[in-house]
Amino acid sequence: MEPRMLQVRDHVVFVDAVGKRHEALLTEVWGEAAPCSVNLVYVSGDPSKTDPYGRQIERETSVVHKSHQSAHGMYWAFADEVGME
Repeated sequence: MEPRMLQVRDHVVFVDAVGKRHEALLTEVWGEAAPCSVNLVYVSGDPSKTDPYGRQIERETSVVHKSHQSAHGMYWAFADEVGME
């Protein structure tokens, strides 16, 4: 299988430290092809986190692909690699 190429603004799924899935956009890609590390942004899952623009955003940096993470969270994956809740 050929490596999948990533670019800033691509859509991925981010799984946080407690295993919750979030739709995310890439803000930086560290490497040329998946699996690589990325920086990403997603809409906060906490409804109390709002500002004049609406729900606040959260950022994560140096997030590894799920194939490089043995824990149940803190990784990114392509949407077809993990379902959304």
